[in-house]
Amino acid sequence: MRTALPLLPLRPNLLIPFEVFKMEAKAPLLEKAKVNDIEEIYRGGVYSFVVEDITLPNGKRTTFPTIRHPGSTGIVPLAADGTVVMTFQYRHAVGEYLLEIPAGTLERGESPLACARRELEEETGFVAQQFIEIARVHIIPAYSDEQIYVYLAKDLQRSRQHLDEDEIIRVVNYPLAELLELIRKGAITDALTVLALNQAQIYLQNPYPSG
Repeated sequence: MRTALPLLPLRPNLLIPFEVFKMEAKAPLLEKAKVNDIEEIYRGGVYSFVVEDITLPNGKRTTFPTIRHPGSTGIVPLAADGTVVMTFQYRHAVGEYLLEIPAGTLERGESPLACARRELEEETGFVAQQFIEIARVHIIPAYSDEQIYVYLAKDLQRSRQHLDEDEIIRVVNYPLAELLELIRKGAITDALTVLALNQAQIYLQNPYPSG
């Protein structure tokens, strides 16, 4: 009979096998790369693109391209009727309109919660009395340091939508169960939206301490 792996608690009712953290490499588990040099290739209004000369924990030296990002928030706004307020938004990079949760980038000096409040109102025209942090995720850690804070927003009230000039958004409401079915069918492809809706379902079924 196979022996069960020991579990390492991350937070209440979120457990993963401790074996996941084991490494066969000679370097200690928590040793990080040494940065020898950084070259900034591009700096935009939101993020920058850099190439770092690094020495890895295994002693190998290499160059590593990275997108530096200030961080973002994603919001799952739960209306009084149980539906989720969603955005149907044009995304030029993929040439499609995508069904997404409201989300956006932290401004300089802005807290994740303040960003979530601002983005919810700007994109949907709703404000919320309650924000519950249900996840913090690195959405593409292979080449970006962006961390996204995911909130469940409740007790919604109508306000005014304030879209940026480059935002083309239509606000739509869907039952959460229908959204999860759309994910299953492959109709929702935005990774943050897929993650956030599933995390919201987990939280609503069994609330855990946030933060």
